[in-house]
Amino acid sequence: MNPSPHALFSRISGARRALQAIEWAAPWLAPWRERGEAVAHSVCAGMAQPAALNQAGQAPVRFVPQSDLPAGMAYEQYIFDTGCVPTRDGLHDFFNGLVWYAFPLTKLRLNALQAAQIARTGIQPVRGPARDALTVFDENAALLQAPDAVWDALVAKDWQRLLLDLRPLWQQARLVLFGHALMEKLVFPRKSITAHVYRVLGAGDTTADMDAWLAQDLTADKLATKPFAHLPVLGVPGWWVANEDPAFYQDASVFRPSKTFEPRSL
Repeated sequence: MNPSPHALFSRISGARRALQAIEWAAPWLAPWRERGEAVAHSVCAGMAQPAALNQAGQAPVRFVPQSDLPAGMAYEQYIFDTGCVPTRDGLHDFFNGLVWYAFPLTKLRLNALQAAQIARTGIQPVRGPARDALTVFDENAALLQAPDAVWDALVAKDWQRLLLDLRPLWQQARLVLFGHALMEKLVFPRKSITAHVYRVLGAGDTTADMDAWLAQDLTADKLATKPFAHLPVLGVPGWWVANEDPAFYQDASVFRPSKTFEPRSL
């Protein structure tokens, strides 16, 4: 059933208010700010969100209204078959669109891997480990280029070493948010928001280099092994004023010891 005009207006108005709430000066949004601010401005000025995304540059897909997705058809399969991305109003699909521009090769790779899994197993009530991991990556991943010492401390969940003792070494690290659900949540920051961190090795310094490396590196089998570390992102040095106080990291409900740590994800 199509929404009533009043419900549609309310939904669109709420989506525009959400876009207006984005604090583009946040450090984690630096790679996304230039294009993101322009798209958000167009949407808030009255343009439909798919159209605003389409005019933002050259993407490997076309953004279309969510209503274009046929009933009963898998979202990932539709993108694979048509090259069109069904897009709803609001933060979630807004950030998804931005990721398609910044990481086009990786997004195409993830979509192809999803389509291959659907072809192999069909649409099941519960995703298998490969599709589940692909979805986690797409929705909640952060990409880390960092010295070994930083990565090793992160994997060990040694928060004292990672975020205090090695704090100066973070100047040699680069953490880029990839998951659009992760970025959506951070519009309204909470200390507990946790990313699934994927280590990027052998890529250059640009986002395009990282994109090309990921598109070659990602496989369903590798992702099914859950090769992620878990990081409460507001603990990243320089990302949140409160973490300048060492006491910030004493909150064991967020920075949990290794044996009991359970990441908050999707």
